[in-house]
Amino acid sequence: MGSRELAEPLSPGEATQSGARPADRHGLLKHSREFLDFFWDIAKPEQETRLAATEKLLEYLRGRPKGSEMKYALKRLITGLGVARETARPCYSLALAQLLQSFEDLPLCSILQQIQEKYDLCEVKKTMLRPALFANLFGVLALFQSGRLVKDREALMKSVKLLQALAQYQNHLQEQPGKALLDVLSEVSVATLQEILPEVLKADLNAILSSPEQLELFLLAQQKVPSKLKKLVGSVNLFSDENVPRLVNVLKMAAASVKKDRKLPAIALDLLRLALKEDKFPRFWKEVVEQGLLKMQFWPASYLCFRLLGAALPLLTKEQLQLVLRGDVIRHYGEHVCTAKLPKQFKFAPEMENYVGTFLEGCQDDPERQLAVLVAFSSVTNQGLPVAPTFWRVVRFLSPPALRGYVAWLQDMFLQPDLDSLVDFSTNNQKKAQDASLYVPERAVFRLRKWIIFRLVSIVDSLHLEMEEALTAQVARFCLFHAFFVTKKPTSQIPETKQPFSFPLESQAREAASSAFFSLLQTLSTQLKQATDQTRGGQPWTYHLVQFADLLLNHSHNVTTVTPFSAQQRQAWDRMLQTLKELEAHSSEARAAAFQHLLLLVGIHHLKACWLLWDPDHPCQALPLLSVKAGVGYPQEPPWVEVLVEILLALLAQPSHLMRQVARSVFGHICSQLTPRALQLILDVLNPETSEDEDHVVVTDDSDERRLKGAEDKSEDGEDNRSSESEEESEGEESEEEERDGDVDQGFREQLMTVLQAGKALGGEDSEDEEELGDEAMMALDQSLASLFAEQKLRVQARRDEKNKLQKEKALRRDFQIRVLDLVEVLVTKQPENALVLELLEPLLSIIRRSLRSSSSKQEQDFLHKTARIFTHHLCRARRYCHDLGERAEALHAQVERLVQQAGRQPDSATALYHFNASLYLLRVLKGSTAEGCVRETREKQKAGTDPSPGPTLSLLKGGQAASCLDLNLVTRVYSSALSSFLTKRNSPLTVPMFLSLFSRHPVLCKRLLPVLVQHVTGPVRPRHQACLLLQKALSLREVRSCFEDPEWKQLMGQVLAKVTENLRVLGEAQTKAEHQQALSSLELLNALFRTCKQEKLTLDLTVLLGVLQGQQQSLQQGAHSTGSSRLHDLYWQAMKTLGVQRPKLEKKGAKEVPSATQSPISKKRKKKGFLPETKKRKKRKSEDGTLAEDGTPAATGGSQPPSMGRKKRNRTKAKVPAQANGTPATKSPAPGTPTLSPSTAAKSPKLQKKSQKPSQVNGAPRPPVEPAGQKQPQKALPEKGVVGKSPVSAPARRKARLSLVSRSPSLLQSGAKKKKTLRFTISSPKK
Repeated sequence: MGSRELAEPLSPGEATQSGARPADRHGLLKHSREFLDFFWDIAKPEQETRLAATEKLLEYLRGRPKGSEMKYALKRLITGLGVARETARPCYSLALAQLLQSFEDLPLCSILQQIQEKYDLCEVKKTMLRPALFANLFGVLALFQSGRLVKDREALMKSVKLLQALAQYQNHLQEQPGKALLDVLSEVSVATLQEILPEVLKADLNAILSSPEQLELFLLAQQKVPSKLKKLVGSVNLFSDENVPRLVNVLKMAAASVKKDRKLPAIALDLLRLALKEDKFPRFWKEVVEQGLLKMQFWPASYLCFRLLGAALPLLTKEQLQLVLRGDVIRHYGEHVCTAKLPKQFKFAPEMENYVGTFLEGCQDDPERQLAVLVAFSSVTNQGLPVAPTFWRVVRFLSPPALRGYVAWLQDMFLQPDLDSLVDFSTNNQKKAQDASLYVPERAVFRLRKWIIFRLVSIVDSLHLEMEEALTAQVARFCLFHAFFVTKKPTSQIPETKQPFSFPLESQAREAASSAFFSLLQTLSTQLKQATDQTRGGQPWTYHLVQFADLLLNHSHNVTTVTPFSAQQRQAWDRMLQTLKELEAHSSEARAAAFQHLLLLVGIHHLKACWLLWDPDHPCQALPLLSVKAGVGYPQEPPWVEVLVEILLALLAQPSHLMRQVARSVFGHICSQLTPRALQLILDVLNPETSEDEDHVVVTDDSDERRLKGAEDKSEDGEDNRSSESEEESEGEESEEEERDGDVDQGFREQLMTVLQAGKALGGEDSEDEEELGDEAMMALDQSLASLFAEQKLRVQARRDEKNKLQKEKALRRDFQIRVLDLVEVLVTKQPENALVLELLEPLLSIIRRSLRSSSSKQEQDFLHKTARIFTHHLCRARRYCHDLGERAEALHAQVERLVQQAGRQPDSATALYHFNASLYLLRVLKGSTAEGCVRETREKQKAGTDPSPGPTLSLLKGGQAASCLDLNLVTRVYSSALSSFLTKRNSPLTVPMFLSLFSRHPVLCKRLLPVLVQHVTGPVRPRHQACLLLQKALSLREVRSCFEDPEWKQLMGQVLAKVTENLRVLGEAQTKAEHQQALSSLELLNALFRTCKQEKLTLDLTVLLGVLQGQQQSLQQGAHSTGSSRLHDLYWQAMKTLGVQRPKLEKKGAKEVPSATQSPISKKRKKKGFLPETKKRKKRKSEDGTLAEDGTPAATGGSQPPSMGRKKRNRTKAKVPAQANGTPATKSPAPGTPTLSPSTAAKSPKLQKKSQKPSQVNGAPRPPVEPAGQKQPQKALPEKGVVGKSPVSAPARRKARLSLVSRSPSLLQSGAKKKKTLRFTISSPKK
């Protein structure tokens, strides 16, 4: 009612008569435009945009609560409820709800009535039925979401009736009206629900159990108004034998309804709560869930069971959890986890993980329930292997008592596996296999133990900082003991010996335990600093593990190692422990701590590979002595870091993955103490020039690998295997080459001729007839030939073996270099600010350069890829870099110059890119370094006057914040030379992206290099193209623009514009492909200049440019049909459009002259068969008289009209008629003095031609027809400054111009050709 009484908006006439000023009218229009935009934004898909638009609309309406805007807003929002876009309907519904919530004076009944009148279901058309249904539904939802519906009884009753009516249209709305009704009734008061309940709930139990909505409404009434429900329906037992099948069907329908939503239906959880309330949970779970839903073999029903299981965890007691977690539901869940492996299959495991994590997080005060749930999920196994992942993030929610209990359960199951307590299953494929070996207990025990040991390690890995120290030590001791030791006799001093095995621990399980232990050791050793504060006595975890291993070795009567120690091995172990004791006195020093860490790791790895400490050739044999000397600090010994690096290199020479882990871990702790000499030891190994002749590093060959095979870890690097495979593949080819070489061996040929000649001499004559030789001579000759070929075969085999040996040594050396790259990666990753990192650039570049030339084998490819990855990602792209150069600035400047010169001399762009990126990295280091030594050195040079140049310019950051060590004069000269070489050299390895990267990272250098580019814009053809392309990209960089002041930027734009204008004087005269490319690049640069000037609103003199473009139009038109001219014409007219000249209509390809009035087209044209008679043909819609049409085109007379043809033929004929310009026939050429703009005849498709046929307009007005040649047209004076943009032309004028058939020459060109007055255009963006 109140909304209907709102005033109508005044018309403009009424507003004027009532005293409203014209300014108010413009203000209302402005507000109306803003007001209408709110409704467009409300329907947008972005949530932030919708919410902002709704808030602005409410704020706008709060200022005009009684105005006409409110009525329009309601009308517009109600209309939006039934729009065709389904995504927009909820947006308008939410906006309407907020509007009704903000303005409570708006009656809900009136709004509901407007919705029903707008979308009357009785009168709506069939095609509009679906939008009308959704409009009514979203309208009721808007009323409900406003929060006022439950307070307005009349509107509530009407809404309930409307929802009941909508529930009949299930094909369109499905169960949405029922859900909406349930949501509404759940918010009403008890008295209101008692009144409404008889109207919405049927008294028949069969009807209640027929749909999820009715059953959910029944449960709602039972919860809120049980007495009223009992009077209406009577006493009902939902879990009776008769009702259980109905409940199953209802839950199946509910599961199907949420199939796409993937959520738990509310009716299922309500039934669960009702069963718990009535103490009928076992019956509900067994008969309804397991025997009902789960037996249907319907995946939505199975997912409902899984979700019900997860949602029920917080509601159940410990006894009920045991019932649920050992039943068919969790077994079926395990089968789903095992079978859902394909990428497109739905996986429920993440959802179940969320359920379990929520439960564990919510019951921190009940560790027994936590432990029960986690043990139950860990007991779901597939032939012994638990389906839960070894790394399960839910363990972080366990309370300390529950965590201790879970670890104890895992250890007990490892020692004495109880297979009967597991919920085990087999998949259908496993059942079909019928393999008896899959069902033996030993296999299940092995799979379970392997999973348990990795689960223990993952717990420590994820919680080692939060876990108790005793628990971490317990897990570490457990893994160490069962990986390397065997109990002979239990003892109270070693608790691990009191735990017997119910199943013997097989060797495969020990290998898995060993692998898991070293993974745990890696976790504990990498956390050295944190672990030092946590372990007893301030010692690292590795120290306690070594002490525990020594305790086990000392109790030889109770415990023995899996591989017994020999006397030499035990002596090496004792010597290592003695060295540790000597180093403990200097444990506070970094060098002693480093050697101690190395000794501990090597000692623990000694349990895995017993040969490490007793092999006389192994570098670890001298490790204790070197550790003591370096740790104590003997003056005659080399620095301890160098000693340690040599030891690490010796360890890496062994093909052991364990030693590789040790080397990485130790080097990560000492890389901060690295010296130049120690780094040089690493680089000497990687240097391709010197590493080939190295003799001080012995690389283990295949015989050593066979000796290590029994003790080597199975997780050894795959690079050795790949290299051996590539060697085996190449053996066949090499053997064939050797055989061919043996065949053509000159010495063997001479020996063969000698033997043959000697055999003939035995016959007594020099004749060549073999028949003259006797039997003895033949036998002697055969023996000689046999011995000769046997010797040759031995020589070939010896050469082949030697070559194979050399190749194998080369492969081992290359594999050693790949492992040494680990140290380089650790250094650049952990110490990117170390100045020694700068020494890695050229050695890594040397490796890349050499590998790119000879990277044929797979091993060489791996070496190259790893080096390139370290160089590119970890070094050049590192966020941190060296800031303290000291006295290295001058050397780095020379290195930059050297790198840039090397980049220009590379054979290909790939290699040049690495050198160029290295120079950019050094530029960043020089620019970011504020070393005082650099400044002091510069000042000393300036005072001494030794520097002939004006002096290194210390570049200042913008604003003068801090000085850097970058010598701008030097690097400008270096990169200027490189840029000139790139522009002039024909096959330069440098590329445009390289210089663009330089410009974007160092815009100050770009500012100094731009004059070089501008200079080459008018140079030869190739430099001109490259310079235009690079200049176009550089001028669009924001970093470059920030380095210029406004006057400098304007001056630069003018210079570039002058150069481009000079290039365009030869536009259209291209004869070669390069010249054509140069013209394209010039026009692209010109358009880029226009865009830049338009964005910044620069004022430039464009008179000369306009004249040049006009003068080259004729040459462009002559080459219109050449290859690639379409792009050239598009760029040309894009530039002309910016200057205010629109592109004229294009002539159709193959246009012909219009036949004259005296000639009949029928006489010239042969009459085709199949044409309609003249009486059946359509007549043309042109006037019969000879008057001019509206656009100045003379109409054809009736006698000269050709006979009518079909529509397609008539359209084709129209297309062949040439466009007439200046009001004269197309057959006449314009006078030479008239500066006309001829239409372009570039070959285009008909669609493009139709799009390009737009009339040219100047300053927003259509051009009048031009007088014939010889008569001067009076010209209007153009303003000196004009805004070039979109012309404010009215719609009728634009339509009239589009309907014109005459192509007129722009008046701007005429005035520009006649007048000598300077034209200046301000290129700016049009105002919105």
